[in-house]
Amino acid sequence: MNSAQRHRQRSLLRASGFEDAPALTVQSTDGEIPQGRELSFAWLTGTVMTGLTSVLLMGAALYVSFQGQDTFSTAYAALQLAAPRIDQPVSTDLTSKSSRLRPVAATRSDREVVEASIRQLVDGREIIKNQPFTRIRATLATTATSLSADAPAYDPVAILNATRPLQAMALDLNADVYGTDVDGEVAVRQAAMPSNFVPARAITDQLAADFVRGMADATFFTDAPAPALAYAALGPSLAALANTPGNGIALTGIAENVTIVPKTTLVGDKGPGRTERFLTVREIGPLSDTLVRNGFTRAQVAMVENTLANLIPASGLPAGIRLRILYGPLTSDPNSLVPYRMSIYRPEGSSGDRHIATVALSDSGQYVVGLQPDWVEFPQEDVEQINVGNLPTIYRSIWETGRKHDLDDDTIQRVIAMFAYDVDMTKRVSAGDTIEFLATGEIPGAKSDLLYVALNLAGTKRELYRFTTPNGTVDFFDPSGETGKRFLNRRPLEGGGTLRSRFGYRVHPIFKTRRLHTGVDLAAPTGTPIYAAGDGIITYYRWQSGYGNKVEIQHVNGYETAYGHMSRYADGLGVGSQVRQGQLIGYVGSTGQSTGPHLHFEILINGNYVDALSVKLPKDNVLAPQHREAFEQTMTQIDELMARDAAPVTVAAAN
Repeated sequence: MNSAQRHRQRSLLRASGFEDAPALTVQSTDGEIPQGRELSFAWLTGTVMTGLTSVLLMGAALYVSFQGQDTFSTAYAALQLAAPRIDQPVSTDLTSKSSRLRPVAATRSDREVVEASIRQLVDGREIIKNQPFTRIRATLATTATSLSADAPAYDPVAILNATRPLQAMALDLNADVYGTDVDGEVAVRQAAMPSNFVPARAITDQLAADFVRGMADATFFTDAPAPALAYAALGPSLAALANTPGNGIALTGIAENVTIVPKTTLVGDKGPGRTERFLTVREIGPLSDTLVRNGFTRAQVAMVENTLANLIPASGLPAGIRLRILYGPLTSDPNSLVPYRMSIYRPEGSSGDRHIATVALSDSGQYVVGLQPDWVEFPQEDVEQINVGNLPTIYRSIWETGRKHDLDDDTIQRVIAMFAYDVDMTKRVSAGDTIEFLATGEIPGAKSDLLYVALNLAGTKRELYRFTTPNGTVDFFDPSGETGKRFLNRRPLEGGGTLRSRFGYRVHPIFKTRRLHTGVDLAAPTGTPIYAAGDGIITYYRWQSGYGNKVEIQHVNGYETAYGHMSRYADGLGVGSQVRQGQLIGYVGSTGQSTGPHLHFEILINGNYVDALSVKLPKDNVLAPQHREAFEQTMTQIDELMARDAAPVTVAAAN
């Protein structure tokens, strides 16, 4: 580089602000004028430490925000996040911004123990002892949670298997010993009466005749309206034998082929929504048991307990605490609701703030500490805010209710099977529907047996009583002596199918003309197994215009069933083949005049088409007349147990 180039380089450096200066030094006293050329180790260290501290504080704040208080030991008083109490009345629907109020229904969930003296035959000896019985009265669940998420899919064939005959029960209930309190066991020995013993006459024949005549002449009536008739009375009543007909006498009967529906039908939002439950825990016990019965999984319970570790008072939860649980849909399982939020409150009148703690579900699936929701006055009874879009099917609701009350799966399946022929299990449950159970209590060496079950749907109560005939046959009968099982299945395909078109006049989907639809269309994937609705003989087994591949089965007493649009037939069958109920006869398809895979199912009675889903069908088993008196005695015993006061020890009052 020549001198001219070096001169130009120095000029450019000076123009850019460069100047010759002493080197940087850590000694501030060096140099005549320091001019900021010295370095300070103290300043550099302070700057670095300030940066590190800021990073740590910001990281800790972000960690707490996303992970909650699970790793920080914080004083209980420092976590009082309660919102201000609102004195004015507030609607219990806090989840919707709409002006429309959602219905709120009272819920009941009682599991009680009643005691009665029974007579039991043991090794040829009659023993009288006290026997505990478990009695459950509950409102059918209107919210499907994870408690019943793994319940088996609705399958009519599985229901048939669940209605198999039961083993005879060793327990012998006898009305003669009801009301007799015994301590321990009392042995009963029967002996012949001495021939010289003649009881004194307590009443003369004349007095007995006058009493019967007076009872027959009396008129018995009530101010209540007389029930409607469906059939004539089977026999004369006591009032019919009176000398003077009574003006207030009305015949009684049971209306059949009548459907009772609520006066008002509530229309819900499309898809599942949120619902809220208010309940009281009257018996102190593990909080985890209550949470599991109300839709929390075991993993969720562990998270809740971990989050509440620093929020629960040291003295524990008092008796009668109130729980407020908000449920909402889960993206991965739209058929089940999960607890979004749970708040714990002290009972009214107790000292201290009513609100104890609130946990809420975060976006990451963790339960963290949350703010107290807007205050509402707790009702006296347990209630649940109902979102009609969340109402489960009757099938799912029975599973939810049964598991909530610790019934085993076999018992739940048996109960569903007993009512499946009278009730469409795929319909949604209605608010206020109830179910009742009576079973023998758990005693060492003996299995609990179901004695009675009652299902109340839309105001119609169906009762079934367990009865053992002298030949050892055990079954459940309604008060008229009939079993709940019908001899024809109304939805004879795997899973029951999805109802697409009902019986009656409609616009044909292909020809666009108004025609009578002579059956019901049950949609299902192609290849879904189709079963015989009842025992019978195949009378038609080939293609028919419009129906495609069709099968017709002739049953007893003028009943026929038909199955259309099959993709193919089952092997080994043909005209004249005898089939049993639940036997495979073909597979769902879309042959003939069809717009998609489905089963067209028809029932004919004496050649006339009827609605397969609503027609009254004969029962499969009817109690013989010679057993009627013993069965009525059994009903009396069970009714007395259902009306009896609970024992002093109650296993669970309400969860």
